Amino acid sequence: MREKRKSGELRKIKITKGFINQPCASVLIEWGNTKVLCSATVEERVPPHVLGSGAGWVTAEYSMLPASTATRNQRDINKLKLSARSAEIQRLIGRSLRAAVDMKKLGERQITVDCDVLSADGGTRCASVTGGFIALALACKKLVADGVIEESPIINQVAAVSVGIVDGEVLCDLEYVEDSAAEVDMNVVMTDKGSFVELQGTGEHGVFADNELKKLISLAKAGLKKIFAMQKRVIEND
Repeated sequence: MREKRKSGELRKIKITKGFINQPCASVLIEWGNTKVLCSATVEERVPPHVLGSGAGWVTAEYSMLPASTATRNQRDINKLKLSARSAEIQRLIGRSLRAAVDMKKLGERQITVDCDVLSADGGTRCASVTGGFIALALACKKLVADGVIEESPIINQVAAVSVGIVDGEVLCDLEYVEDSAAEVDMNVVMTDKGSFVELQGTGEHGVFADNELKKLISLAKAGLKKIFAMQKRVIEND
């Protein structure tokens, strides 16, 4: 619960590499009570819009298992189409991960990062971006080790964290009970070089001023600094 954490303190994050064996790389990211399995699969093909360009492509898919929430979450296949929420989140993940890669160095191959939510307690998209980047970087590392490409196409680390205003207080890394009650909710995606990939900020139950926006971004940057260091340790530790 938040009373056990300071306003800028992250929930406990645990990352397990090689959680499943079949894909090129996989990690289980446990972020508080949120758990997301991120796996990266490499295919020697690219979508039509980059075919023949010599460049590769990175994309993502996102889904929530039925038992990931307190009330059973209906599978998208039962609706015969991806839910609007899942579609929006997987587009965010894909955009975020593409900001990490030099597609020319990847060559004409595609890496798909699948993010499957096993347990949801707030911040599933942030966990997916953060864990998805680790899976992507590990897959690229393996491509270099196997001699498929000469050098890693990774040019930036990318991670995400949520911030918000709850009961007038600016908080970092919202769990579900905080997220659902937040007056302002924001997801911040950045590179380790300090550039923004995406800002998703909404006045859920009110509005927010410029000085509050600055506080939110400052808190997000402080949290992301810790997350980038954690990502680096996981990727570099063989």
